[in-house]
Amino acid sequence: MGTNTIDQLSDAELASSLDGDFTSRYAQVNGICLHYVSGGSGAPLLLLGGWPQTWWQWHKVLPALARRYRVFAVDIRGMGGSDKPADGYDKKSMAGDIRALVEHLELGAVHIAGHDIGAMVAYAYAVNYPESTASVSLLDVPHPNSGWADFGLLPAPDQHVDTVIEAGDRSYLWWFAFNQVRELPELLLEGRIRLLIDWLFQRQAVDQADIDERSRQVYARAYGSADAIRAGNSWYQAFTRDIADEQIYPPVTAPMLALGGSASNYGYLRDLMPAKATDVQVREIANCGHYLPEEQPEAVIAALTEFLG
Repeated sequence: MGTNTIDQLSDAELASSLDGDFTSRYAQVNGICLHYVSGGSGAPLLLLGGWPQTWWQWHKVLPALARRYRVFAVDIRGMGGSDKPADGYDKKSMAGDIRALVEHLELGAVHIAGHDIGAMVAYAYAVNYPESTASVSLLDVPHPNSGWADFGLLPAPDQHVDTVIEAGDRSYLWWFAFNQVRELPELLLEGRIRLLIDWLFQRQAVDQADIDERSRQVYARAYGSADAIRAGNSWYQAFTRDIADEQIYPPVTAPMLALGGSASNYGYLRDLMPAKATDVQVREIANCGHYLPEEQPEAVIAALTEFLG
């Protein structure tokens, strides 16, 4: 006799596990299907995640934010429950996905916040759709820019190759090059992506315990297939196009907040972002590496709510 089992790692179960009324949904927009989790009421706030994570990376901040805003944690193109097409991974095209979702949901102007790859998409959204942007928040990563073309294949003598968590250190972003390679990463990592996920969390979080076992299982499942690995790598393979787009972008006119981890990219954002927008604040999240919403959720909640009002 068969038995019904609940898939505890499904998006629907994960959404229902959050404190509050959250729902896992799908929308056909811009020629693809996007998955998102929504809840709360108030002004619309879109949250876009990064590699190698999914919408679940926002789970520690969603309940508090939903008490003030109508929140949408979106799996961007190629991520989690969203479609993984062959192309369209430049951040301008991905911003078009989000714009189509905003129109589909009839949200009007939105607050948009992104982390990692999601921050790149959020920036592209704000610069390409200013009339639809109430504000934009970037967590620990800017949009690709011309300086990224100078990243070296070999680490410099003063670069730390094994971790980014060392104050004042310039990290060696080897995975930027690894993710450019076609087909080989899928062969190496299919069914073994957890090894890479654990490596990244161990070396990019101040306290790797902040990304718990359940979350690691969620991310390993989301990126476990060859198709998912290929799609995630496509975000990186579009950087050359993204850099070319950024060079002709005007400054962002919507209010902008840039949050950087004290042990990650705060100093980089502090120096870079004032020239990228007409109204920008750059703030440091203390005792934090790259994974801001999971490492220091209370600080992220406070910074976002103060900024958004």
